[in-house]
Amino acid sequence: MTSVISSISGWFWNEDLWLPPRVTWDSFKHPQTVNTTTLYPEQFAQFTDLWYPVPMAFIVIGLRWLVERWIFKPVGIKMGLKDHKRPFPVQNTILETTFRRSKTLSQEDLKKVSNDSGLSSLQVERWFRQRRQAELPTTLQKFCETGWRWMFYTSILVYGFICLWDKSWFWNIRHCWYHYPFHQVEQDVWWYYMLELSFYWSLSISQFFDVKRKDFWEMFIHHNTTIALLMFSWTTHFTRMGTLILIVHDCADHLLELAKMFRYASYRKTCDAIFVVFSIVWVVTRCGVYPSWILYSTLVDAKRFIEFFNAYYILNGLLVSLQFLHIFWTYFLFKAIYKALSKGGVDDQRSDSEPSDGENENEQKKDI
Repeated sequence: MTSVISSISGWFWNEDLWLPPRVTWDSFKHPQTVNTTTLYPEQFAQFTDLWYPVPMAFIVIGLRWLVERWIFKPVGIKMGLKDHKRPFPVQNTILETTFRRSKTLSQEDLKKVSNDSGLSSLQVERWFRQRRQAELPTTLQKFCETGWRWMFYTSILVYGFICLWDKSWFWNIRHCWYHYPFHQVEQDVWWYYMLELSFYWSLSISQFFDVKRKDFWEMFIHHNTTIALLMFSWTTHFTRMGTLILIVHDCADHLLELAKMFRYASYRKTCDAIFVVFSIVWVVTRCGVYPSWILYSTLVDAKRFIEFFNAYYILNGLLVSLQFLHIFWTYFLFKAIYKALSKGGVDDQRSDSEPSDGENENEQKKDI
């Protein structure tokens, strides 16, 4: 068994896959001289560091709970959102047992449950509708979740600029390739990576009990793809390029979350104004800066300074795939803009899968 694990490990960590020619894993266990500067093993990216974000993710989840509970909940209430829980229907053991198996009923199941419970089909349908609504988060809860994401995205964007402002590769992207792969990971860059990773780990975990959205699996794939890309760039020592990718993607996210907060609070004009700014920043960064700065450098500049190897091709495959995702989401962005121009008001195309409080009140009136 030990020999099998050793063989799999040896295959997976094949240096021909992960590292440039004439570079081995042992190269990072010994001091390396770069431009008359000696770099020591602890100054390089270490794969074992990637374990830190996992426990850090649970700290982030705890911090999120505190921020939502003590900051954004009071703010939401002051902005007019109601702090109430949705009422549960009258307890019925037969219906509750059926509901736990399936939250929707086919016509055949409806007739069977109606006969077993002694209620009419209309009463059963009404009970199921009320039961589904009772589990849904309120607009205040959605406001708090969005507020937490806005706070993180804003904070990490500010930290990212502070971290990268004095870095040579921020001003000249070719420094991402000079002397590769022997790049020192400064303490602030280390924290930048670890904080981003811990946040996306926390999103992947908490997504299963957050507000349910129509694009649940798309976002789940997005979060885990982001984690994989960050871990991959760290392991292959593409950390400089990784920080630039992070800063470009962080530029627009906080604006979208801010617009959604104002939307939940029914400040429609403010929401629409912020959404316009978000749209401009999104298109400029994701469809302009990213392909012309990041992709151009990885696809064109890199060949002048490094020898190609397998991990380089994998990295480019991931980055090009990311650009296709940008185009896909930009389509939905323009769709939202078209809807705003034709009908008035902006709605997130990745809308929540549950009704708003106003819609829920209408449903309750129908039940009455």
